[in-house]
Amino acid sequence: MGDSNFSGAVDNAMTSVGKLGTKAGNAVKELADRETVERIIEGVKTGARTAAGGIAKGAKIAADGIAKGTKEASDIICTDPDEYGNGGKGNIRVFRLKNGTAIPAVGFGTYLATEKNGKQTILDALEAGYRYLDTASFYNNEGEIGEAIKESGIRREDIFICSKVWPTMLGAEKLKESFEASCEKLGTDYLNMFLIHWPKVSQTDEGWIDKLRESWTVMEDLYMEDRIKAIGLSNFLPHHIRPLLETARVRPMLDQLELHVGYMQEYTLGYLKKKKIMAQAWSPLGRAALFNDERIVQLAEKYGKSGAQILLRYLIQRGIPAIPKASSPERMKENLEIFDFSLTEDEVSFLSCVTETGWSGEHPDIMEWG
Repeated sequence: MGDSNFSGAVDNAMTSVGKLGTKAGNAVKELADRETVERIIEGVKTGARTAAGGIAKGAKIAADGIAKGTKEASDIICTDPDEYGNGGKGNIRVFRLKNGTAIPAVGFGTYLATEKNGKQTILDALEAGYRYLDTASFYNNEGEIGEAIKESGIRREDIFICSKVWPTMLGAEKLKESFEASCEKLGTDYLNMFLIHWPKVSQTDEGWIDKLRESWTVMEDLYMEDRIKAIGLSNFLPHHIRPLLETARVRPMLDQLELHVGYMQEYTLGYLKKKKIMAQAWSPLGRAALFNDERIVQLAEKYGKSGAQILLRYLIQRGIPAIPKASSPERMKENLEIFDFSLTEDEVSFLSCVTETGWSGEHPDIMEWG
């Protein structure tokens, strides 16, 4: 064999060996890749199992937290008064109006509150825990309330202030004037709620509907400008509300009425419920006319409460926030301590059927204000 032939044979042999080496290398690489992939897959599976376990544990913790939070919230916030219409379910400390505005279930009524001790009564109420102050231009105490709030050191945003325009100030210009005057006296540039105090100034005022509609337009404007967080009415009955709803852009959110055991105005309550307007009770204790009533005394003894606390608890369970008055710090605190018991459904029913007792005699269709 010649050198050239021998050299060619060697080259061919080396090429073949090279190819075998490449195949062997590829085989080894493929085996290694498979092992790597398998390890990756197993790692992913392990990670997924760990993550799934963690997610499940986290979800359970979250679910438990949400359930607990929901229960606690349901005990303090009433978004639908219908849920609490009978039987005293829940412990409602805050009611929510149709537009989402939250109001304390029990506020402090300030009518005549500052006559003896001035602003000190308001300071006492704030110290007792009240964060809802109900006033009106007619009460002539907005200035003292403003001073008390400032001296209390409590942030303005933590106090719910409601005031009202007197019927002699109905009409676009007068209402705006009344609103601005109330804000100035109260030391604020907005009100949490503003109400029309009575539907008309006198029974001979044939133009009361026009004045009412004109005034409501200004109320709506102030509401849309965020100068008022909620707008509503006071002492309005269905036949006063209907003409207003015919032209209103924004429906009233609340109607403040004389409501208490012995004077529940059931027809009006039914109308307000239908129209999604919340009822709020002024004079919720009925001028103490039932404090010594045997039925109230028996319930007070059963629950270890005062007659006033029974009467207030009844309203809260009917889905009606209340604004009682009190002069002493002890009575102020007592009126707030009504969230640790519930009347039975039968007791609520019984109290709803008490014959007329404690009515003030102030009816919007007989009152003369000017």
